[in-house]
Formats: sequence, C-alpha cells, structure tokens
Amino acid sequence: MNQPKDLSATSVPIAGTAAAAAPAVADTGRGARQPGRWRDAIGAFRDRRVVTMLFLGFSAGIPLLLIFSSLSLWLREAGVERNAVTFFSWAALGYSFKFVWAPLVDRLPLPWLTRRYGRRRGWLLLAQLAIVAAILLMASVDPAQGGDALVRMALAAVMLGFSAATQDICIDAYRIESAPPELQGTLSAAYIVGYRIGMVTSGAGALFLAAAFLSSAESYSFTAWSLTYNIMAGTMLVGIVTTLVVPEPERSRKLAYPYPASSYARLVLVFLCAAAAFAGTFFFSAGAAAALKAAVGGGAFATLLVEAVRLALAIGVAGLVGWGLVSLGTVDRAMAAETWIAPVLDFFRRYGLATALLLLALVGLYRISDIVLGVIANVFYQDLGFTKPEIAKAVNTFGVLVSIVGGFLGGILATRFGVMRILMLGAVLSAATNLAFVGLAYAGHNVPLMYATVFADNLAAGLASAAFVAFLSSLTNVQFTAVQYAIFSSLMTLLPKTLGGYSGSIVDGIGYPGFFIFTTLIGVPVLVLVWLAGKKLAIRDAATAG
Repeated sequence: MNQPKDLSATSVPIAGTAAAAAPAVADTGRGARQPGRWRDAIGAFRDRRVVTMLFLGFSAGIPLLLIFSSLSLWLREAGVERNAVTFFSWAALGYSFKFVWAPLVDRLPLPWLTRRYGRRRGWLLLAQLAIVAAILLMASVDPAQGGDALVRMALAAVMLGFSAATQDICIDAYRIESAPPELQGTLSAAYIVGYRIGMVTSGAGALFLAAAFLSSAESYSFTAWSLTYNIMAGTMLVGIVTTLVVPEPERSRKLAYPYPASSYARLVLVFLCAAAAFAGTFFFSAGAAAALKAAVGGGAFATLLVEAVRLALAIGVAGLVGWGLVSLGTVDRAMAAETWIAPVLDFFRRYGLATALLLLALVGLYRISDIVLGVIANVFYQDLGFTKPEIAKAVNTFGVLVSIVGGFLGGILATRFGVMRILMLGAVLSAATNLAFVGLAYAGHNVPLMYATVFADNLAAGLASAAFVAFLSSLTNVQFTAVQYAIFSSLMTLLPKTLGGYSGSIVDGIGYPGFFIFTTLIGVPVLVLVWLAGKKLAIRDAATAG
C-alpha cells in the first residue's frame, strides 16, 4: 500500500490549482523521477501532449469566473441585491461535490460517445457541450426582470458549475493517463498556464467586452452582457476541437468495462435517486428553515447555522436513499463498494482515523480566508467606485499574473524548505494579507492602493496554493488518484464557498472593514491545524522509516 514518506515530494501534481511548480515524483510506486538537464526540461514543452494540456487548460479556465466575478458584476448592474448576488456563488458548489459523481465518470460508458471517442474523450466532449449550452442559457436571461428570470439564471449557473466540474474530472484523468510520471510536472505546468489564460479571458475579457458593448452601473444593457456571454460560449471551441483531434490515452484504451450495461444503468439509477433525494429534501425544507431562521433572529451567523443543518440533512437523506437501494440489490454491492467506498477506506487505512480526520479538516479549511473574501471582492471594488476596466486590469489581469509568480515561488520554496513549512507560511500570508482590504475600504477609490492590495493578496494565494498542491498530492494513492483527488479538491472548497454565499449578508451586518477582519480571524485555526498535521505526519514518517 502506498505510503508517502516525504512531504516535500509529490506523487501527482493536482491540476486546477494556482501552481504546478512542485515536482512530480516518486513515492507512488510509479518510479522515482530523477533530475534532468535544462535542455531536456525545456524540450519537453514541445511535446504534443503538453500542447494538448495547454488548450484543455484554457477550456477548464473559462467557466469559473462566468459564475463568480463576471456574473456578480452583471447581476449588480442589473439591480440585483448584493446578498442575492453572493448567493449565486453557490452555483459553483458542483466543484465541491464532484467527488460524488467522479466514480461514475471513471467507470460509466456513454452510449455511442465512448465507442466513438473513447473512455476519457467521450465524457470530456459531453461535458464541454454541456458547458456551451449552459453559457448560452445564461446569455438568454435578463436578470433585471427578477422573479422567474433569476431562477432561470440560477439553474443555468448550476448547470454550468456541474458541467465544468465534470470537465475538470475528465481533464485530470486524461492528463494522468496520457503520459508517464516524469512528464506529469510539465503537463501540469502547461495546464495551469492555459487555465490562467482562460480565467483572464472569462474574467477581464468578459468585463472589457461588456464595457465595450456599453453596459455600466449607470446604464445597464442586457444586450451587452448577452453578447459577452455568447462570445464566451464560443471560446469553448478551443477545448472542443482539441478533444476531437487528440488521441485517447493508451492506458484508457486498454481498460475494459467489467460489468454488463444493465449494471451500469442501475448504478446511474441509484445515483439519480440519491441526487433527487438530496434536491427534494433541500427544496422542501425551505419553509421550515425560513421559520427557524426567523425564530432565532435571522442574523447572518444564525442563517449560516440553519443552512448548514439543512445541507447536512439533505446529504444524510441522500446517503440513506443510496444505501437503501444498494441494500435492496438495485445495484451490485461489490460494484457500489468499488465505486464509492474503496477510495475512502484506503485513505483512512493508510493514515488511521485520528490523523485522517485531522488531514481532512486541514484540507477543508486551508483556503477559507481567501475564498470567502474572493466571493465578494469584485462587488467591493465596484462599491468603492472602481470601473469594470479598472477591475479587469487590476484583478483579472495583473492579479492572475501575480498569482502565477506566487505559485512558482511557492513551488521553489516548498522544494527547498519542505512542504509543511511553506504550507504554514502560506496560511499566515493568506490570512494576514486580507487586512490590506481594510485599508482600501477606508481609503476608497485609490488605484495605487488597489494594485498593492491585489498584489499582496494574489502573491500570498499563489504561494499557498503551490504548497497545498504538493501536500494534497502526497496524500493521494495512485490506485485511486482520480477519485481521491476529486474528494480532496471538493472538500477544499465546500465550506469556504458555502460560507462565501453569506458574505453579502455579513457585509450588510458589519460593514466591509469588519468583514475583512472576520476573514483574517477565520484563518487563525488553520495555523493550528497545519502545526498539528506537521507533527502527526513527522511521527508517522519516522515510524515508517524505522
């Protein structure tokens, strides 16, 4: 059983984070990676598979900001209340729950698509087409109409989040299977470059387009935003064409589907029933939740607590429905266990219950400071009087470039000083740099201070992410790479994004300076978790070495 012995080394770099600077190695049983010459490292970027990941990374980077910052500004210009705007961030929770259906993507054949394009490309093409459809649906809705229009916008945004998360699962599996371990670091680096270019396109690009089409806070234009989102849908052709022309990974072609088609159909049925139970419980509990929130005063924190209980109840009901259907023999028990249970049991068996729970707590909370703040950051800039072009230049262009620099810096430091030390440094900086927003809140429309704040925030986030990707990679067993990666990356954003949905309500209650101090304070427990995890893993590694 794979047991990492040195947290300064990584097994498989995790795509979709701010840095892939940490090297891919070693302790997964796939063979140690030896240092190479500079000429060989540079020459690797000419590999066709590296170019493929650049284009697929671009495709993966497009959807996220169309749910977050770009959509937030669109809704605000349309006159949607600030607390309702931040609730839309929940549409991206598909990224946080993708571990639930990641096993289906890994094991389920698609009619015709799998036969025509292969195990990975079939699912990838389906996800990309769904992304295009979701963006086009968003482009057809004017949120200024309120009511049903906002509901349709929310549903389209949820569809976009779900489809984008599925695309991430497929691309990550494709990357791992398309090249040997020694090329994984280069593939991840190319993916990150493409991903960031995609984010600049759907972030800064979308804001520039909306402004060029003459939509502003003073003069809202639905036509401008609709044209912008239609153009964003067109940019997905980069990923679609790439998927159509690249070959299926050799390893994927060799993998057979061991169960008959009827077994896979029943597996999907169980998943859909569990998902329906989750949605139904969450929907029908809305009245009771509203009454309970009113009974406890309706404050932001009381609302968060009630909604957390409501979410937990929905998850519990979904789990019971799934367990009941499996117990009744709706699906083969061994198949269900291989799909959803084995990857989780492997993690707890390798680390033990206490250490595993500590590590999961760290994974779930490590990025809470910057994610919660990030949900409302663009609305904050707009409330201070910054224009869309100013925000686009500072946040979606300058900030993205700084985060890439921070990522490479974090990777170098993690290699030199060890992952846990830089993980601690990243946690300190991620929380502390939020205080820069307090100064900006009091200064108001101050462009140089805005750039200084964006610089500090993104450099810290990039550095922290570089250490975090190495940490997550070291926790992953190569036998369950895709599923365990999906679990870790989902857990990483689940609580922060949930809390971020209430950021507008919190700002309404305590103001921007108080909110930014709050985001700093919630990062303090993370420091304790990093310290405890470092001690536990050091003891474990010493015992393993002995």
